[in-house]
Amino acid sequence: MCGIVGYIGEQDATPIILNGLKKLEYRGYDSAGIAVLQKGKIEIRRDAGKLNKLTAMVELQPLNGRLAIGHTRWATHGMPTAQNAHPHIGSTGEVVVVHNGIVENFLELRDELMAEGIKFKSETDTETIVHLIELYLGMGDGISFEIAVTQALKRLKGAHGVVTFTTREPDKIIAARIGNAGGVVVGLGDGENFIASDIPAIMEHTRRMIFLESEQMVVVKRDSVKVSDFDGNPIIPEIHTIAWDPVSAEKGEYRHFMQKEIHEQVRALTDTLAGRVDFEQGKITLSQLNLTPELAKRIQKIVIIACGTAAYAGMVGKFLIEHIARIPVELDIASEFRYRDPILDENTVVLAISQSGETADTLAAMELAKRKGAVLWSIVNAIGSQAMRIADGYISMQTGPEIGVASTKAFTAPLVDQYMLAVLLADLRGVLTAEKRFELVQDLRLIPALAGQVLENDEIIRTAAREFKFIRNALYLGRGINMPIAYEGALKLKEISYIHAEGYPAGEMKHGPIALVDRDMPVLAIAPKDPWYDKMISQIEQAKARGGSVLAVATEGDERVAALADHVFWIPVTPWLLSPVITVLPLQLFAYHIAALRGLDVDQPRNLAKSVTVE
Repeated sequence: MCGIVGYIGEQDATPIILNGLKKLEYRGYDSAGIAVLQKGKIEIRRDAGKLNKLTAMVELQPLNGRLAIGHTRWATHGMPTAQNAHPHIGSTGEVVVVHNGIVENFLELRDELMAEGIKFKSETDTETIVHLIELYLGMGDGISFEIAVTQALKRLKGAHGVVTFTTREPDKIIAARIGNAGGVVVGLGDGENFIASDIPAIMEHTRRMIFLESEQMVVVKRDSVKVSDFDGNPIIPEIHTIAWDPVSAEKGEYRHFMQKEIHEQVRALTDTLAGRVDFEQGKITLSQLNLTPELAKRIQKIVIIACGTAAYAGMVGKFLIEHIARIPVELDIASEFRYRDPILDENTVVLAISQSGETADTLAAMELAKRKGAVLWSIVNAIGSQAMRIADGYISMQTGPEIGVASTKAFTAPLVDQYMLAVLLADLRGVLTAEKRFELVQDLRLIPALAGQVLENDEIIRTAAREFKFIRNALYLGRGINMPIAYEGALKLKEISYIHAEGYPAGEMKHGPIALVDRDMPVLAIAPKDPWYDKMISQIEQAKARGGSVLAVATEGDERVAALADHVFWIPVTPWLLSPVITVLPLQLFAYHIAALRGLDVDQPRNLAKSVTVE
């Protein structure tokens, strides 16, 4: 996850870029850089570390110009060094690029470019983009910068936000978006225009914004903006007027932070994979976990501790680690853990999951585990939080700030993080074949795009929510790895819409809860094509036989579910071990739309707080 800012106009660009980057520093803080068109040449300042190091560098080596781009980076390919920091300049010194995303075919493109005699100066995937643009730009006098950029973009695999300019055509900046690696926002000024990866970077300069969609490119001049697709077909963009206050600006085109954060999950899932997955070798790296082969082989038990939504993520993690790594796992609610004198020793790992890293019950449970001699790990979103600092090793969710009280992207990210942990443990313990490890790792590549497909069904789910917005109760059913998703779906509905909802293991229906099913009790059944599919079909049939309305989460093309359910929230075919990441998305949207349609305060529901720092 990276922050990008661009400016073209009559003002000195440098302070505009640096101030904009400051507003985006939460998106990446291991390096930063700026490129300014100064007296016809591209001048770059960049360094590893936080933005204040770049600011100090610019004070010592000033930059002045009317066109500039800047970047604050979270490392994906290459260590966080000055050499790997953005912006990246091409071999001729005529083209410069900043980039958000991962070039999935980086190795293939790098080999091709090196065969052309191009020398790489960094370890980053981004450098392939600038060299590609230069390569196409040099193919003839009739090749414009716009054409060269388009040709380069068509070569890239993966999701990207790209911003670039050239000395050959010094009157423009070009920006593009591919997929969901993060937004590209164009701010419209008077005799000046702005580019950013998120609104807060430029909100002090303009209220009028254009949001690029995937496969769109914009040519930004000081007095004009031209949007097109990658084939050059012009697009008339919608211009949004953003309310002149920081909170509304940060929401952007969305009504609530929760809605924005649900839709940010494609990017958040991409970011939690960033720098950790080598798809070419089929390997996982979790460097901040401090996990050695010796420790991996020594582990006899893992205890996952968490509260609320994080605990349901831990339930999925228990399944993943036991199934993939073959290590026994216990799941404990953190608020109960320290009151039962748990049996821990140096061969036990206690894994805490917390969005804020400051949850009082979780921290108290972690301190107990440390006193008892257990190895302490955490999965945390808030950088520098207590849960991160006191752990022996940690995995950062890397999702960016989550402002809505009801957690969304900080639920799906740790599902992926625990999957990666399970694969790494299995690899280090020697319980996976190389072929199986490679297969499991390749499945991770699919997840951001699959999430994006589900989120495109937003309006369909909103239509269903209209029908059910006045319900007073709901029953959520799941089995196997998706049983915790029933709990999480029910929690989302009750915490933001104030509707009583229960999550239940579907196999337990006959032991009591089926007595509740009637026409006034909608049943939400999670029934993807997984090892428990036939069992879930049976539960749907039983609910329908008792007059219940059934809403099902099901795999696209499933005619059995389509014939039985009153409403179906379709998901694409998904590797079943990663299916919870996808099945939860329609349930998040369903809860959100019901609460919004009821006119409730979605982001700050009554009686709740984002971080529970008291017991």
